[in-house]
Amino acid sequence: MTEGRVKTGLNATLALIAGFALRLWYVTRAPRIDGDTLIYGNIAKNWMQHDIYGFATTVKGLQPTLIRLPGYPLFLAACFRVFGVDHYVAVMCVQGLFDLFTCLLIAALARRLFGQRAALVALWLSALCPFTAAYVAAPLTEILTLFTITLTFYSLERWRSASLGFNRWLWVVAVTMAYSVLLRPEQGMLPAVVVPAMIWMVWKSPQRLLLLQNLSPVAVAAICVVLPLVPWTARNWRTFHVIQPLAPRSASDPGEFIPRGFQHWYRTWAIDFASTEQVYWNYDSTDLRLGDLPTRAFNSDEQYEATASLLSDYNQKDNATRPLDDRFEAIAEQRIQANPIRYYIGLPIARLINMLFRPRTEMMQIGLDWWNWHEYRSQTLLAYGMAALNFSYFALGAIGLWLWWRAGWGVHGALAAAMTAFVVLRCTLLLTLDNSEPRYTLEFFPLLFVWGSCVFARRAKIPG
Repeated sequence: MTEGRVKTGLNATLALIAGFALRLWYVTRAPRIDGDTLIYGNIAKNWMQHDIYGFATTVKGLQPTLIRLPGYPLFLAACFRVFGVDHYVAVMCVQGLFDLFTCLLIAALARRLFGQRAALVALWLSALCPFTAAYVAAPLTEILTLFTITLTFYSLERWRSASLGFNRWLWVVAVTMAYSVLLRPEQGMLPAVVVPAMIWMVWKSPQRLLLLQNLSPVAVAAICVVLPLVPWTARNWRTFHVIQPLAPRSASDPGEFIPRGFQHWYRTWAIDFASTEQVYWNYDSTDLRLGDLPTRAFNSDEQYEATASLLSDYNQKDNATRPLDDRFEAIAEQRIQANPIRYYIGLPIARLINMLFRPRTEMMQIGLDWWNWHEYRSQTLLAYGMAALNFSYFALGAIGLWLWWRAGWGVHGALAAAMTAFVVLRCTLLLTLDNSEPRYTLEFFPLLFVWGSCVFARRAKIPG
């Protein structure tokens, strides 16, 4: 027994060392400090130095904002306070520690569900996953979001096994869900699946006759999730005179012009991440090239000419205006009327598939048209390898989930249902998005690691 524990400890230590080395490589060789990172950093600095939750602009000075929730700026402000303002390398290192702890939580959950061997497999799968490790080198919400998702489901299982009452795991579940919602608005899906799972656990417990009394911990957890949003909502009302408990879908402050016509038109043809980076993100800031649009963006020669003329007029000033937006809207309506099934069903499904299975090379120095063998060659091979690895994670997770279901979930039924519902709800949300970004499906990976470990578990350890 002692020898087995030594081997297990050595195996786990090697996995963590390998995971640490991988994350250190990304931090030193492939850091990404741009885009949303600078937005979050700007908010954190002004909040910390000037007590204003907003941006510093060259024209208007300090401007309050509500386009980002305070969870990640709070984390950045804490790091800046300890390590110095704009010391993003230190932020990345802290994120690396959080990510390695997430790997340990994934292994701990797999051990409780499927046994020790599955735990070691889950640890190796998560520690060496390049797709999650790469985001350690990008000061964004992803790493902390993965941490909160994992800790929530792990704590939910510990709460179940600790008799479902008022215990420390209840508070961990509640606080973790609350902070997850403060990181990203769509993380409201986490309590949306966890709270019903908690109710079901209470309903199926031996103390069913005391249902109302036993539901009080669940009610407290739900209140804890909503509670931090109250001061945020009050602040937004006081500052902007709008009721905004989360962050707006449009990522714009009240009064800002929202180019809905352009967004509408973009949804009539966009599928891949390349279009997101070349067109969607560039609108209202730089030129849009007609050559970056795929052939499916035009239904006819007349529509091609109208689109070319519209982009030419836009490129004169690179500004989104209402007259231009009306012209985008007119083209969008023509395209939707010509093929509504493509717009409402085909393209949303295609965007979701792209977000799930595209080679996750957005954090690597690989061209957007990675499939162009004659131009890239080695990068193309690497991209195909990343696509195969990404598919392997999803396939392994799906097989593991099926094996778990086939063996019978037993006492873990509510947990399994909550994990599955989280994936289904998120996929449903992603069907409504304009822009395809593979990082939006990164939240599935902690669950894939846990489910995938079931494939390697001893059959006797799978509940049934």
